[in-house]
Amino acid sequence: MSIILIGLLGGLITGISPCILPVLPVIFLTAGAQSAHFEGAGNGVPEPIPARRSRPFLVILGLVVSFTLVTLVGSLILGALGLPQDVLRWVGIAVLLAIGVGLIIPAVAHLLEKPFQWIPQREVANSGSGFGVGLALGAVFVPCAGPVLAAIIVAGSTGRIGFDTVLLTVSFAVGVALPLLVFALAGRGVIERVRAFRTRERALRITAGVAMIALAVGIAFNVPQQLQRLVPDYTAGLQQQLTDSDEAQRALDLGGLENDENKDLDKCTNGAAELESCGAAPSIKGIAAWLNTPGGAAVDLAALRGKVVLIDFWAYSCINCQRSIPHVVAWDQAYRDAGLQVIGIHSPEYAFEKDAANVAAAAADFGITYPVALDNNLATWTNYRNRYWPAHYLIDADGVVRHIAFGEGNYAATETLIRELLQDASPGVELPKATEVADETPTLGSTTAETFLGWSKDVNFAGPGTYGSGERTFTSSGSQPADSFALDGVWRVETQFATPSGGDGRIRLAFRASQVHMVLAGEGEVRVRLDSGEMQTIQVSGTPRSYAIVVDGTGDAQVVDVEVSPGVEAYSFTQG
Repeated sequence: MSIILIGLLGGLITGISPCILPVLPVIFLTAGAQSAHFEGAGNGVPEPIPARRSRPFLVILGLVVSFTLVTLVGSLILGALGLPQDVLRWVGIAVLLAIGVGLIIPAVAHLLEKPFQWIPQREVANSGSGFGVGLALGAVFVPCAGPVLAAIIVAGSTGRIGFDTVLLTVSFAVGVALPLLVFALAGRGVIERVRAFRTRERALRITAGVAMIALAVGIAFNVPQQLQRLVPDYTAGLQQQLTDSDEAQRALDLGGLENDENKDLDKCTNGAAELESCGAAPSIKGIAAWLNTPGGAAVDLAALRGKVVLIDFWAYSCINCQRSIPHVVAWDQAYRDAGLQVIGIHSPEYAFEKDAANVAAAAADFGITYPVALDNNLATWTNYRNRYWPAHYLIDADGVVRHIAFGEGNYAATETLIRELLQDASPGVELPKATEVADETPTLGSTTAETFLGWSKDVNFAGPGTYGSGERTFTSSGSQPADSFALDGVWRVETQFATPSGGDGRIRLAFRASQVHMVLAGEGEVRVRLDSGEMQTIQVSGTPRSYAIVVDGTGDAQVVDVEVSPGVEAYSFTQG
């Protein structure tokens, strides 16, 4: 029951959010105004024949059905057919355009209706039930990104479509639709009460057609997203309150991860000092591309029998992964000839981490020469029931998972188990001495946690007001609470980053760490000043990557002020 309630509340909040605004005129005119009934036009003017009274409900029903199907199975179907992921969006736009033209030009409407003339229907001037309009709207309608919708999208894109997922999706869609239905019915009521509209049925229909065409063109050119930047998200606080509870977090996790391939993985204890037996290794699947393999060929785990395999889940901008990778690279170099096969599974946290060129450049910078799989849809991540960056899965020569280690640290124990498995696979094998890469894992709680500047992942904003999407003016209070950040100036806050709007913007970060990196992109410069007075200027250019802004910190509480020029996108701070 809780998952239904969370979905409904998440949908209701989204249904009154700024991103709904572009859809409202179409809902008002096509779902509401066209179903208005009059008691008579008067002055000898015949009463116009309206659309069915059920039209508002059918438009909204079509939107719910279409949105649910597109969200849950759209990516899976398109992937199976080898079609571009945005094909449904463009089909929806084309349908909206066609319906809009049909509302303006009756001959076009009759042409559109010909394929459906076998369906018995009452002759009406505003022909059609409205269900098709709803279907088209649902295909192009993408609400504001929020935790509930994010959970649904991840589930859909990864194939995690269980009963709970369907319940959450349907309840979310219904929650979004309810405010729209109220708006449609209110629109019908307004039209029926204003006498001036009684003789202007055709004008209303043409206006509806123009609004629908405008919406289709606007969606094609991403106008709704631009509108969202102009209108502050007044619902961000409600979204956060909804999803802060432990119950909501459990519900949004959706479960449903267990399958025949991974059902035994929970027999492994995180970071165990001894080898365990945790079932056959799940397959590597849903990979967008492979790096560091001959001709980009895929790696088949089944073909690696006789070798010891280390699966490393990572993302290139993840600071925890950056500290872990030197150990993995060292193991690969030390034990490759002894029978170790390392496979990196790059499971992106950010959208820019899906770009193969970005991952390839990062892999080269880290000295990674072993195969890397681009798990852009988190299919393999899900198949391994993974939740962490980094995560290491150690597989023996028979294909059985023998060890799992989540997060940083525990490297010496993992290497000991690698050596044990290599000796089991090939008794008498000569192994080199253990690697000597320094463990730079921070003591738990000794450093500030990763700080995200996109609104969807903010957890430690401590400036005045609330932190949400859109453009607004921020002010800093001077003093900064520990392990928090504040903005100053005019900023546009997006889902994954923040960027100054107009002049330079400033960020104040109170941190505890020896090193601080910033993930930055775009073109411009960043000026950094520590509370010690030390200053530096960093030139930013290109796609998102990590820049060192503090390289020799004290590890104690410090404050750093960062001045960001327009054109630079600031994604996150990572501390180590």
